[in-house]
Amino acid sequence: MLVIGGGITGAGVALDAASRGLRTALVERDDFGAGTSSKSSKLVHGGLRYLSQGDYGLVAQALAERQRLLHNAPHLVRPLPFLIPTYGSRTKSRAISAALWTYDLIGGFRIGSLHRRLSVADTLARAPALRSERLAGGLLYLDAYADDARLTLSVIRTAVLDHLAVAANHAGVRERLPGAGAVVEVGGRDIEVRASVVVNATGVWADTIAGGEPATIRPAKGVHVTVPAALVPTEVALVLPVPADGRSIFVVPWPGTDRVYIGTTDTDYGGPLDAPTCTAEDTAYLLDAVNASLRTTLSAGDVVGDWAGLRPLVAGAGSERSADLSRRHRVSRGADGTVTVAGGKLTTYRAMAADTVDEVQAALGRPGTPSRTAKLALRGAGAGDDHLASRYGTEARVLRAMIAGDPSLAEPLVPTLPYQRAEALYAARYEMAATVDDVLARRTRSLILARDASIDAAAGVAELIGPELGWTDADARAQVQAYRAGAEAG
Repeated sequence: MLVIGGGITGAGVALDAASRGLRTALVERDDFGAGTSSKSSKLVHGGLRYLSQGDYGLVAQALAERQRLLHNAPHLVRPLPFLIPTYGSRTKSRAISAALWTYDLIGGFRIGSLHRRLSVADTLARAPALRSERLAGGLLYLDAYADDARLTLSVIRTAVLDHLAVAANHAGVRERLPGAGAVVEVGGRDIEVRASVVVNATGVWADTIAGGEPATIRPAKGVHVTVPAALVPTEVALVLPVPADGRSIFVVPWPGTDRVYIGTTDTDYGGPLDAPTCTAEDTAYLLDAVNASLRTTLSAGDVVGDWAGLRPLVAGAGSERSADLSRRHRVSRGADGTVTVAGGKLTTYRAMAADTVDEVQAALGRPGTPSRTAKLALRGAGAGDDHLASRYGTEARVLRAMIAGDPSLAEPLVPTLPYQRAEALYAARYEMAATVDDVLARRTRSLILARDASIDAAAGVAELIGPELGWTDADARAQVQAYRAGAEAG
């Protein structure tokens, strides 16, 4: 089986298939997770707002998948408290509480805590950034957080190192082969990859290789911005109303850093799929929304990083807002035999993958070997609260050994951020990082947490990983220039 697409969906498909015993290869034209899967809201959650759309089944499925991830990847997926401040009358507070009771009963309780009501004093103690005028209190509940890029990478590494899959990044499909398979460009040369079944897991690009099937994807753009945590003092993630349109946005402290990120927008998108950007209007929308609920006033000059991603929503009626489209997924088999998986959420990637591999087995005429991933631990799964353990789990021992051999590798990779120089070297040596951008944008999240500082650090990163990757001085300079250009372009 050949999987095209190295985001979280393709990664999940590769792991599910390989763990069932299928010979599996995955190719990704850019870096693993370089598209939507490194540009999400970083949340593993049931989707409280989907209750208002009546999609209880999706919420139940997502909450069940949240619990599986908390168990299977405890180093990457961790509980995170969310606070909904309530203003004005108690009627609105009661309505929100009723929704949270439903959320708890559908499956939210499995995280180990029911939601609870907070007094005004308790609300402000947890989130001093909030305005106190007309504040009636707050509602506190638990969901979960994950670094989406590292989660994607961990799923791929588990498929490859533990279940004998093969994966290649920076390996674009040049053409499809008759029957099944593709010509893939790897390292400047073409390789024919023959397969019995091809899975199209390319997210917002799915329609471009869907075997002539009707368009299924309606992209929606989601934008986030990052600001220093000192400007938005809060111990918990916040769910704030958007006065302009009645939506809600998140304000989330990035664990282990002094940064807070704000998002997301949810708008129809018709531009180039490869280059969504955070516009001045996007930034203004988010900052205006949070400023309506905060004591301080944020401005565009406070933004130290941003990211724009495209959600691969399954197309629906043309009159629907993208915000109202279902986050459910769809698996289909085209006339040429290609199995395409579209839509879905980060949280439900495992269930999406299981459904996809079920369809692959049907296409192959194989016995229905059931999915094994519901209880399958991801690579590195284990306890630990320090910086390295929270990113690498049990594999942090390798980085500690590298630092013991060269203490300079413990120095910061980018000033103001917790990443260590050892992490860049580890990324190139063990995680298939092939560019400066791979290291600063995804193996670490320096680009979206401290854009300007990461640009300043790019030359040092190239100097560190260049010898590992066999770069010449000219290669290193080109890498730095490419990273700078990409970071400045947004």
